[in-house]
Amino acid sequence: MAILELKSLSKFFGHVAAVSDLTLSVKKGEITSLIGPNGAGKTTFYNVVTGKFPPTAGKIFFNGEDITGLPPFKVWEKGISRSFQITNIFKNLTVLENIRTALIVHMGKSLNFFRPVDQYSELHEKSLRVLKLIGLEDRKDTPCHAISHGDMRIVEVGIVLASEPKLIFLDEPTAGMNPTETMRMVNLIKELYEKTSTTFFITEHDMNVVFAISHRIIVLDRGKMLADGTPEEIRNNLEVKKAYLGGLKQ
Repeated sequence: MAILELKSLSKFFGHVAAVSDLTLSVKKGEITSLIGPNGAGKTTFYNVVTGKFPPTAGKIFFNGEDITGLPPFKVWEKGISRSFQITNIFKNLTVLENIRTALIVHMGKSLNFFRPVDQYSELHEKSLRVLKLIGLEDRKDTPCHAISHGDMRIVEVGIVLASEPKLIFLDEPTAGMNPTETMRMVNLIKELYEKTSTTFFITEHDMNVVFAISHRIIVLDRGKMLADGTPEEIRNNLEVKKAYLGGLKQ
């Protein structure tokens, strides 16, 4: 069953097509990765689907509902949450406070603005549950400026999880990480998938990461779909190798 469907989606900037007549579906309960060389249209794809840019043409359906052109906060309310390639957290807040802030936004109307946040036991318990999921319980009282880059990226994943999304978009989740941090993120994504059954859609430049976590891989080239298949099918696709995978470790 498809959780996300794109039908003839295009996005033009002037006369340049960043995404061109793209039709694809993302299956519910899978980890799908989107890859492609620089300029392939990956970032534009994310920005159009999550509402930052309206499409020039085409339709976007989420759980069968037309969400084409909805603004980002409406897309988020429908159940799509995303991280960003550049670390995007409050570095002067603690790890716990970052997660709690995300939960406050998610719980929104159910909270009394004049009641101290610390009096909401449910809010605190949910924050701790998210921290346990991402493995940062022991760093909960540490300011984010004092944790490693790898931990910051994991906090971002926790912020995404706080809204209890149906579909998670992760944009370059291992960007800037060393090999140890990268493996930790790979293992975390696998664990979250197993524990939550959430659908993941990931862009990632590290092909070894992509092949380690993906059930399915979609390849873009100059805004168009080049290939769509299992990791093994993509690994053996001659057109993909020619366009992108020349440096992949065998």
